[in-house]
Amino acid sequence: MRNIKLIAQNKNASFNYFIEETFQAGIELTGTEVKSLRNSRCNIKDSFVRIKNGEAFIINMHISAYEHGNIFNTDPLRTRKLLLHKYEINKLQKAMQLQGYSIIPIKIYFESSLAKIDIAIAKGKKLFDKRDDIAKKDMRRDAQRNFKISNLYIK
Repeated sequence: MRNIKLIAQNKNASFNYFIEETFQAGIELTGTEVKSLRNSRCNIKDSFVRIKNGEAFIINMHISAYEHGNIFNTDPLRTRKLLLHKYEINKLQKAMQLQGYSIIPIKIYFESSLAKIDIAIAKGKKLFDKRDDIAKKDMRRDAQRNFKISNLYIK
């Protein structure tokens, strides 16, 4: 059984994108960044993945400075390398070349003692797609509310 501790999740990802395929990647971190992650001091909301020279990097992932890290703290927004297999990087690179596709982080977590990140190949939603999702969510919420109210009066 996997021992997973969730650190951060990109809740806007499913609202702003159609998620096509997900991958699990390791992250190359320094010691103070790992300690800061253990305190859940991370933000992946505005981050994205780029492929450079056959290597994957995550850009704009904010890991706050560790309070007791003094001179060993690094830049919170530094570019970090992702640890993926070569065939996964090739698949990501082919998807990046298609129009409208991007690679975004979904969530970051600890699996056992290793920091992992789930990234996804995603296609951006248009405004009418987002409105449609909001309408579906409202209808689902109203149906649940009506069902709950009707069950209260039956007893």
